[in-house]
Amino acid sequence: MKRLDFYQLYDEACKARDMAYAPYSGFTVGAALLTTDEKVYLGCNIENSAYTPTCCAERVAFYKAVGDGYTKPSDFQAIAIAGGMKDEEARSKCPPCGVCRQVMSEFCDADSFLVIMTGDENGPEVHNLSELLPLGFKL
Repeated sequence: MKRLDFYQLYDEACKARDMAYAPYSGFTVGAALLTTDEKVYLGCNIENSAYTPTCCAERVAFYKAVGDGYTKPSDFQAIAIAGGMKDEEARSKCPPCGVCRQVMSEFCDADSFLVIMTGDENGPEVHNLSELLPLGFKL
């Protein structure tokens, strides 16, 4: 993946963030999941007044892709995540929660799957999933 692609994927995550349903926290998150065949799945966080049924943007994107038949680690390249308070720019870093990291580990190769977050003037911050979830649960 070229550096420019990081920016493009992150821009898609920012667009997905506009679709978030976050009336309780006001914290909106968008995710853009890139498959190896260059398809992009968007997800946004969807809150619920009972909180437990709330779903993160990253999982929404993954579940859309899985519903379309993408289930193998070789199917996924990267995910970009943008988050922050509604009507404000994305904050400097919005890492995936632990549950989302575990879901990613179910479907991705942790050493090659990339997680892209807002960076600084030098560009997006990029990590391998294995850096963010060093001891993920696997059967």
